[in-house]
Amino acid sequence: MGGRKLHMLAIGLGLAAGLAAGQALAATAATPEARTAARFDSLVHDRAQLRLFLRAMPKGGDLHNHLWGAPYAEDFLAMAADDGLCVTVPRPALAEGPCDMAGKVPAKGLAQRDPDLYARTVDALSMRNFTPGADGAAASGHDQFFSTFDRFAAAAARNNIGPMLAATREMAAGDHVLYVESSANPEALHAFGLVGQDLGWTGDFAATLAVLQPRIPAMVAQARAEMDAAEAQADRRQGCARPPKPGPCRVAVRYQAFVQRAQPPGFVFAQMALAFALVEADPRFVGVNIVNPEDNPTALADYSLHMRMFQFLAARHSTVKLALHAGELAPGLTPPRDLSFHIREAVEIAGARRIGHGVDIASEAGAAALLARMARDHVAVEINLTSNDVILGVRGSDHPLALYRKAGVPVVLSTDDEGVSRIDMTGEYLRAATEQGLRYGDLKAMARDSLEYSFLPGTSLRGSVCAGQGTPSPACASFLAGSPKAQVQWRLEQDFAAFERGAGSEP
Repeated sequence: MGGRKLHMLAIGLGLAAGLAAGQALAATAATPEARTAARFDSLVHDRAQLRLFLRAMPKGGDLHNHLWGAPYAEDFLAMAADDGLCVTVPRPALAEGPCDMAGKVPAKGLAQRDPDLYARTVDALSMRNFTPGADGAAASGHDQFFSTFDRFAAAAARNNIGPMLAATREMAAGDHVLYVESSANPEALHAFGLVGQDLGWTGDFAATLAVLQPRIPAMVAQARAEMDAAEAQADRRQGCARPPKPGPCRVAVRYQAFVQRAQPPGFVFAQMALAFALVEADPRFVGVNIVNPEDNPTALADYSLHMRMFQFLAARHSTVKLALHAGELAPGLTPPRDLSFHIREAVEIAGARRIGHGVDIASEAGAAALLARMARDHVAVEINLTSNDVILGVRGSDHPLALYRKAGVPVVLSTDDEGVSRIDMTGEYLRAATEQGLRYGDLKAMARDSLEYSFLPGTSLRGSVCAGQGTPSPACASFLAGSPKAQVQWRLEQDFAAFERGAGSEP
């Protein structure tokens, strides 16, 4: 080989070595967040590996969670066994005793005594193995989903808030969710709705409130006592003490008192009035919501009336925040006119700070202006991908998640009724990645927003004196001590730092 060729070979080898060194230096210099994002991208077509990655990823909060819908069917069967309840046959549901009569068998020991009936009961109390019309299943995913609540109501309504809370915290802890904002009503709220129904409804908001007002303080006290007992029961079940040990006991939980929109107006107004009062009286309750299928005939007929009720009571309870189910509808489920105004009225009349579901936004009259307003006013949308698929058949590119994001509307991922749907928050993040095309940075931003748009009290960590700190300064520590919201946000940032130091590997 000639001298010139040797010289050119040496230059080539030097360039290659320099390029390799440069790439190594770039990899070393990349931030932990960038390395974690790169690993996410390398896994995005491997669902099993991606799920492992996402399972370990910190996820902030679950802002759209129903305490009745969070436990799995197996949890309700365990509650039923503890309470001496029965399982009906041949169509499984939970029921009061006695269990020694035709059509009812004891829930206690059912899994060992009759595994087939146990399995069919799990199916009946959830979306597992759902096949329209099979073994008493409903005719559609929508109907099956909502019918499950009646089937496990005998267990859920029997002073079992404590076990349901324990199940919710266990799920959240396993999913690396730090905070749950759960729709949860003590029995007092249902009882007060019946009081309002019995009093009759004239349509006069002020006069009705005046009649209800003397009864409200006692019912608030009853509701608070019920929650005291429920939380103590959950703490005993999970061995929580002070300071709380890692796991379920460290999941922060707050509640939204809710209103049942499928009830008569007198019931709804009384329940709503008590819900507002409870939020003002008990710091564990941070907001008011409205539930029941939005396409229920009563819910549809009274929708605008309910929004005006919220408007009336919000004017008298200005510190109470609203996160309202609105737009949990799809074309074909109702006439088009019912798709044209629900989200708008929830925002513009009721004053909702968050919207639950918001699936029919593209059918809203003046949708572009409404999206612009929601973006400007930071009205967040709670996105429930599996729930919207199971109940409404809305999935993939039909889902408005991308529409909201393009408009600049804040969005957060949530579970809705994870036990009924047989899901977890990790699965929602997985769907967001594989079906909606979101990447690590998108998911991380949504996890942060889930705490930013929570109703936790206190000043946000964003832009605070703690910015950029890994270890809190005295000023930062003082700030954190005064803000429950910032405390949970700080925990999330510490969890992200630890997660990204391992480049997203499972701890």
